[in-house]
Amino acid sequence: MGGAHSHSHGHSHGHGRAFAIGIILNLAFVVVEATYGFLSGSMALVADAGHNLSDVLGLVLAWGAATAARRPASARYTYGFKSSTILAAMANAGLLLVAIGAILFETLNRFAEPPPVQGHTMILVAGIGIVINAATALMFMRGRHGDLNIRGAFLHMVADALVSLGVVVAGVAILWTGQRWIDPVTSLVIVAVIAWGTWGLLKDSVKMGLLAVPDGVDEAAVRAYLAGLPGVGAIHDLHIWPMSTTETALTAHLVMPGGHPPDVFLHDIAHALEDRFGIAHATIQVHLASDGHPSCVR
Repeated sequence: MGGAHSHSHGHSHGHGRAFAIGIILNLAFVVVEATYGFLSGSMALVADAGHNLSDVLGLVLAWGAATAARRPASARYTYGFKSSTILAAMANAGLLLVAIGAILFETLNRFAEPPPVQGHTMILVAGIGIVINAATALMFMRGRHGDLNIRGAFLHMVADALVSLGVVVAGVAILWTGQRWIDPVTSLVIVAVIAWGTWGLLKDSVKMGLLAVPDGVDEAAVRAYLAGLPGVGAIHDLHIWPMSTTETALTAHLVMPGGHPPDVFLHDIAHALEDRFGIAHATIQVHLASDGHPSCVR
């Protein structure tokens, strides 16, 4: 019986400054947008402010989780705190659901008798939001391909910029037509956009929490690769799961009737799994014919 264990740690992108700047800018804008939303009577602005507040909290959670994930393992937490990024994703989805409920409740109340809305205020404040959210998104643009947490922050900020653009369009439409119902309808559209993104985030975070095979990994392809290795008679106990939102782990038992493979064989498997499938933490256990393990695949 033999085994090999590979640990390859991904390089963390130094986004602490981007998180800090993004949180400060967006938190200040939330205060301004909510204040002018209530003063101008625009539920669309209030809805956008609620969305932005949930994203600020999301940035705080993502930053905290990314920081915790870099802490070393301990005797109690043998994987460290890597899975805190998964918990942060779940918490973000929960925050967004609360925001959706609050905005929807207030919006439906305003449909019966829409209050007068100051279109110029809507356009000005939402225009500032476009600039702030787009600037924040640019700070996360470079790292979005290699880190799911960073990509999530980037997409949230892009979505916020687009929602603010929708509020600007609503303000123009109100000034052009004078129709008050445009504001609560725009608020409902914003809620729908938030709900769509929240469903994806909630679904993905729950799958990760249940240790499902990450979306970027093809379990059948990994199994076929291992089964096709020279000397491998069977595979069993193949498990692939997310250690965090950026790292994937694997364990597998290989039945090799021909005898124990050289150490370089196991070393090459670990590197191939990382290069081909992005699996950075692989534990391969080898069973020889004399170990009494049947040659079957489970």
